[in-house]
Amino acid sequence: MCEQSYWSPLEDPPQQSPLDDPLHQGLSAKNYALSRRPKVYTGENVFCPQENTEEALLLLLISESMANRDAVLSRIPEHKHDRIISLQSASIVYDLLTIALGRRGQYEMLSECLERAMKFAFEEFHLWYQFALSLMAAGKSARAVKVLKECIRLKPEEPTIPLLAAKLCIGPLHWLEEGQRFAQMVVESGDRSSEFKAKGYLALGLAYSLQATDASLRGIQENLQKKALGAFQRAHSLSPTDHLAAFYLALQLAISRQIPEALGYVRQALQLQGDDSNSLHLLALLLSAQKHYHDALNIIDMALSEYPENFILLFTKVKLESICRGPDDALLSCKNMLQIWKSCYNLTNPSDSGRGSSLLDRAFADRRQLNNITLPDFSDPDTGNPPDAYFHGFYSLFSVCSVHATSIAASRVEQALSEVASSLQSSAPKQGPLHPWMTLAQIWLHAAEVYLGIGKPAEATACIQEAANLFPMSHNVLFMRGQVAELRGNVDEAKRWYEEALSISPTHVKSMQRLGLILHQLGRYSLAEKILRDAVQVNSTAHEVWNSLGEVLQAQGNDDAAAECFLTALELEASSPIVPFTIIPRVL
Repeated sequence: MCEQSYWSPLEDPPQQSPLDDPLHQGLSAKNYALSRRPKVYTGENVFCPQENTEEALLLLLISESMANRDAVLSRIPEHKHDRIISLQSASIVYDLLTIALGRRGQYEMLSECLERAMKFAFEEFHLWYQFALSLMAAGKSARAVKVLKECIRLKPEEPTIPLLAAKLCIGPLHWLEEGQRFAQMVVESGDRSSEFKAKGYLALGLAYSLQATDASLRGIQENLQKKALGAFQRAHSLSPTDHLAAFYLALQLAISRQIPEALGYVRQALQLQGDDSNSLHLLALLLSAQKHYHDALNIIDMALSEYPENFILLFTKVKLESICRGPDDALLSCKNMLQIWKSCYNLTNPSDSGRGSSLLDRAFADRRQLNNITLPDFSDPDTGNPPDAYFHGFYSLFSVCSVHATSIAASRVEQALSEVASSLQSSAPKQGPLHPWMTLAQIWLHAAEVYLGIGKPAEATACIQEAANLFPMSHNVLFMRGQVAELRGNVDEAKRWYEEALSISPTHVKSMQRLGLILHQLGRYSLAEKILRDAVQVNSTAHEVWNSLGEVLQAQGNDDAAAECFLTALELEASSPIVPFTIIPRVL
């Protein structure tokens, strides 16, 4: 296990070891010469370790096999001493395996090894806890939560265990009610864990906040937002030096459109942790909500100087550049995002197969050819962001965006449908995890949106097609097709695309808003009003929806209600950020 004292089994040993006592080197020099040369075997299926890691791991796996073979599992009193010795020997081996495999990121293999240790683990907290941590590191979150429940049973007074379970439930699993219960355990624990209560309230606030985003009724949303705000305030009062408590309090205030108060707390968070990317992003969005777009863009540029590969920041930059610097700079940023994506992921775009020179490669060579961007659920305010925080490293585990419960189901449906459609379209399937391909898709969709803004439907269509090659059944792709059809004046075609998008994601507010406007144009006022009122229930802060609802009510002669809708739209637009606040990850 120690690199300093290792030498290859095929080489002569050193004259002295770095671990020898330097004060007594001359007095009692140790002789490391072997009494006989090692025998080298040849033949099929023969393995000879070539360096210390391989040798240590081989010996540990052999030791594990022996420990499992010689295990004493009998619970009768006469075998108690032998059972304790057997457990101690096995625990030492598994601890060393944890060090050897953990240092090299082999968590999948480690979790398999520790699963074999479960026959020793009756009422043994250490082995259960090691197994849970290995499952967490290996990305097996659902199993990790089940194992952590057993750890809680064995040590109910330990607050870190329910905190870990809450972290998994709120983050990758999106089991919000379960996460709320685990957070409540920490909050209700005794005085010995008072230092963890702030984290418990933080987890509780996140669970409430995400449930409020998922809620489809406005009254339930407001009630959960109040609970989330109270929990974050309690966490901040218990731990005023925790930048996460100040940040999430600011984010919740921003979501509730209390912009001045949110600015005060996000500045506190930045004073405590000046280089936190999420706090800088929130500050930029708050400035954009006050229509200080150039200041917001400067903040984003500063954050990107520290985090140049943060795609969420880059997506916001494209939106701000479209306003501040024009579409050319926004398209150039899209091109740079494609280059960053290509450098981050050594992957082959499946949509390039059989085309010789892909649109992606041509975009690098010619800025005018840039017309593809795609990521189905990364920055959409209605569907939130995929829980893939592990992608950016350990610290980014606190950077996962919210996902609506209905949108989770929708994304699973669209993923399944996309896989079927892709198998029919191309023989080159997407390789590896979905996150890189979703990021690439979102890049293409952002470029398409820029092209739509300057009235270039042909280029936008090419971008959308690149996204469709990756996720053909994404509701965001279908929505963008509807946008292109509207730009070309094909109202019936646009209506069909929006209806298809809503059939996959029934709570996609953008599709609901555009469909309501088209129905308004077609004179179907009652159905348009119904769809727009449903959209307001899903997202009561979408000023575009309120404005569209006012137009429909005005066309029906209901001037008083229309005026109220227009006033609400004006009030919300005055505090509306360039992209929704919910794009910022909310994870413990």
